[in-house]
Amino acid sequence: EFFQQQDEIPVEISPEEPGLQPLEDFSALGGIHPTLANNILAAGYQLPTPVQKWGIPLLLSGKDVMACAQTGSGKTAFYLFPPIMHLLGLQGQRDTQHATPAVLILGPTRELCVQIFEEAERFTRNSGVKAAVVYGGTDYKESLRQLQGGVDILVATPGRLQDLSDRKQCSLKSVERLVLDEADRMLDMGFEPQIRSIIQKSGMPKTRQTVMTSATFPAEVQHLAQEFMGSYSFMAVGRVGGTASTIQQRLAWVEDSAKDTFLFGLLLRQPELGLFLVFVNTKQQATDVERFLRGCGFNTQSIHGDRTQQEREWALEAFKSGSSPILIATDVAARGLDIPNVACVIQYDLAMSVDDYVHRIGRTGRIGKKGISVGMVNNRNKGVAAELCTLLENNGNQPPAFLLGMALSTGSYQPGSGEAQGLYGGQDVRRSLRKGFQTAEEREQAKKFTDFHKNAYGQGNEELAKEAAQTVGPAMPGAYHGAAASKGKGKGRGGKGGKGSFQGSGGQSYGQSW
Repeated sequence: EFFQQQDEIPVEISPEEPGLQPLEDFSALGGIHPTLANNILAAGYQLPTPVQKWGIPLLLSGKDVMACAQTGSGKTAFYLFPPIMHLLGLQGQRDTQHATPAVLILGPTRELCVQIFEEAERFTRNSGVKAAVVYGGTDYKESLRQLQGGVDILVATPGRLQDLSDRKQCSLKSVERLVLDEADRMLDMGFEPQIRSIIQKSGMPKTRQTVMTSATFPAEVQHLAQEFMGSYSFMAVGRVGGTASTIQQRLAWVEDSAKDTFLFGLLLRQPELGLFLVFVNTKQQATDVERFLRGCGFNTQSIHGDRTQQEREWALEAFKSGSSPILIATDVAARGLDIPNVACVIQYDLAMSVDDYVHRIGRTGRIGKKGISVGMVNNRNKGVAAELCTLLENNGNQPPAFLLGMALSTGSYQPGSGEAQGLYGGQDVRRSLRKGFQTAEEREQAKKFTDFHKNAYGQGNEELAKEAAQTVGPAMPGAYHGAAASKGKGKGRGGKGGKGSFQGSGGQSYGQSW
């Protein structure tokens, strides 16, 4: 049933690739090394998921790819298999004396990097291909130990990698394939300066192949990402909430003062359902909720920025194993984590953006398993109500009355708007260009207008531009100050909903629900 559902998930590639042949079976991979084939089989992979079915052929054809697909859709294998195939054909040729990786994978958090590293180790087992992982928050000596004896595939957080590169402990001059996993989150978290330095100033070859992945790709992130890529293919895979979704969603009106009681009622169902992941918006809230639940007798762990790396890894392992079946997390700590058996995601604090909402509900219902998502809504969430209503409508669902009322009260919501973007977590921004898709050369030409004030007033000289601005600039007395165009935000993407309410002990219903 799962693989039949996968075939129903829409995939859109732009520009179109009419001659691209989908990968229907892993055994059909041309030139696949027996070691990789055995490791794929040992991992229990049967048939490719949509992102693998279409993405792997794109990468094997040499394309740069921006892949927009929900978390848990198989993105890691999609970008790992092609370079592993290439490396297996070069056995005996790698540098075993220096850290000169051929494949570089950047991730926003330590936990995600460790997860990617473990997947890389799984698929390179008994192959001679070496994977390593480096990240901040740990002893620098551990990072150096990882790099000893050379490395083929390096997984890293941007900060620690830039530090290693600056200290000449790792050379990026041999990187042939670059992957930015959860690219939008890395840019949101302020890693842009490090990423720019790593890509543009470390001597990394411009002839490399570049892959960017995420569950959402807002327009502003795509514009920035284009600077790191050549002519690329944008692949959008049907997201959480499509017709084949395995996630049931619920939204309930719960005042702040009633959240603990509501959460308690939901967690009474935990023993029969399985692992519960509870999202909050702040580190302090994570601490408070954990203290409350422990006081109620629940076996609970938490991961957030104030916990040490060792504490976070221990909490995550306890959650995965089921010894602590309730995990409280902030967005940054949980972004991109692959925890296969999460039965229910609870948003104690509703996500502050629709993109984060999509990433959160993507923690459950992974690779064919059923899942439930519950979001607590109140007046604090007015700012996200309009976009949340839009994404629900995009999936053919009627938003609950309380959410619709909040959205309408903002004045920024029009029922029925945004229907064209309902299937995916992002649309290729190049589609909106009047002249169609921009080539890499055209984008380079367009960059000349990035610093318009400097080039127009000072012929590229910033000091001359400042002088000129005093007499001809918009700050001149009497100058007309028109209304500036507002900067639009990329529409979030979300999931399929349903009606119903959750009940605690004694059949009591908590809050108005949807």
